[in-house]
Amino acid sequence: MKPLVVIDVVGLTPKALRDMPNLSAVARDGWQAELGTVLPAVTCSAQSTFLTGLMPAQHGIVGNGWYFRELGEIFLWRQHNRLVGGEKLWETARAAHPGYTSANVCWWYAMGMSTDVTVTPRPIYHADGRKSPDAYVRPPELHDQLTGALGEFPLFQYWGPTASIKSSKWVIGASRQILREKRPDLLLTYVPHLDYDLQRFGPDAPQAALAARELDTALVPLLDDARNAGATVVVLSEYGITNVQRPVDINRALRREGLLEVYTQAGMEYLDPWASRAFAVADHQVAHVYVRDSSDVERVRGVVGELTGVDEVLDREAQAKYGIDHERAGELVAVAEPDSWFTYYYWLDDERKPDFARGVEIHRKPGYDPAELFFDPEDKFAKARAGLNLAKKFAGLRYAMDVVPTDPRWVRGSHGRLPDSSEDGPVLLCSDPAFQPSGRVGALDVHPLLLSLQGLK
Repeated sequence: MKPLVVIDVVGLTPKALRDMPNLSAVARDGWQAELGTVLPAVTCSAQSTFLTGLMPAQHGIVGNGWYFRELGEIFLWRQHNRLVGGEKLWETARAAHPGYTSANVCWWYAMGMSTDVTVTPRPIYHADGRKSPDAYVRPPELHDQLTGALGEFPLFQYWGPTASIKSSKWVIGASRQILREKRPDLLLTYVPHLDYDLQRFGPDAPQAALAARELDTALVPLLDDARNAGATVVVLSEYGITNVQRPVDINRALRREGLLEVYTQAGMEYLDPWASRAFAVADHQVAHVYVRDSSDVERVRGVVGELTGVDEVLDREAQAKYGIDHERAGELVAVAEPDSWFTYYYWLDDERKPDFARGVEIHRKPGYDPAELFFDPEDKFAKARAGLNLAKKFAGLRYAMDVVPTDPRWVRGSHGRLPDSSEDGPVLLCSDPAFQPSGRVGALDVHPLLLSLQGLK
């Protein structure tokens, strides 16, 4: 069987490819096509559709996070694969071809995944509260082989104000080692580098073009290895990042209307989802709005729909048209206008914000926070304090990395709504000319296409 290497280059668009000649060369003897995505056009939802051939209404991944009603808690970036419904790509392939092997390097929902090889970010949470960078690796012996060759997993360059090309280079190095030593039939690789400066500065900024060129160069060794292994290469993206200039404080609006409640501890306010009549889980340009009592739905729809920067407010019937009407979805789903995105902020007084608001805390914040990509530009001591905190870390002391702004105006790129133009939307490149489609490849078409490329469909 001809090996298949699938590289998810987050944020890749036809526009970005203009600065990526090495990646563009994948399609030179093969083909390139516009790629459809799903609503919301975010990593967890799109990847789950690509790997199952199902819409969010079927596989259940309605965003990068949601309100877990059975627990009364908001969680983003959960990791276990059991959350994803449906048969996965490699499971379908294994049933048709016993002995089929697969490897995943940093695609999401990797914990408990039935791939033969798994690599995913997984910090060490020490008993004293410290957090150290590391990765979960299976089989276990592969962990020390990878870190011995590549160094520790660069968690603090994978996300946050110090996010950089270093993390993508580690992922690429791990993928090369796995391809060379494990020789899987399927290798899934996720490289995040375009996510950073395109959100920080916008896709038209000089920093975005530089990031594309950096990643294009970094991918060359993996592309060469795949070619030398006789593998078919597929490069795809989940979404395109577009320019934004208007943050929408959806939870603050709900609070001002008396619909969202907080509770207070140590002078800090925390969102109280149990007591709130309505609140939103903000996820880039889409927000799930959870309404406790059905009699409040129309009122909440009016409050949200009147906000400047909101394009649509979808009830269950409208959600069904987008394939997102799952029980995990909010009673309402808000979609931002093209130049807008949703903040998670719910406090009305900055003196009452929780201490995690100023840090990189993807699991405690009740919504996505792109401001985590910045050292606070208005805090001239932010970088110095970060350096001091790192010194504390190396000394084995506890610390709080309170350097992130709570002013959303610095964010210049976002995603999540369906693309308004193909230039700003996802793209798919394939090195095998035999399977060139006649037009656009839909998100649901990726699963059967990948099976067909290995003669399994």
